[in-house]
Amino acid sequence: MNLILWRHAEAEDQATSDLARQLTPRGRKQAQGIAKWLRARLDDDAILLVSPATRTIQTAEAFGDRYRVVDDLAPGMSAQNVLDVAGWPDGIAETVVVIGHQPTLGRVAALLMTGHQAEWSIKKSGIWWFQTRARNGDGQVVLRAVVNPDLL
Repeated sequence: MNLILWRHAEAEDQATSDLARQLTPRGRKQAQGIAKWLRARLDDDAILLVSPATRTIQTAEAFGDRYRVVDDLAPGMSAQNVLDVAGWPDGIAETVVVIGHQPTLGRVAALLMTGHQAEWSIKKSGIWWFQTRARNGDGQVVLRAVVNPDLL
């Protein structure tokens, strides 16, 4: 399974509610850059799962219209929620892209890399791409890529 954690792009600081915050013009460019990079690398059957927040939906829309909004990915959910929704480590699909929030996504990255939750930071519109594999009968986690929008 491939699990791609994609933090939403830069959003406005204020709105009528946290869930209503929209992407800034810079955030839209960030999302478009990462979406272009991902499109070149993902198969058509990849599944995009998105938090119900406006900023995550707008980030997903840079990739296209084939995403699912999942309430269990809302701000403040646990790292385990993200893994459960994606079906980690077996996956609900070969490739699952989760578009969500800090600090949850950073905690997921730390958990996958170290086996323990920690307060790691993922840059806005950054992605961390993990893959599972078996070696000598043991399951392993491989970090395939970390991409930040400023590098594209």
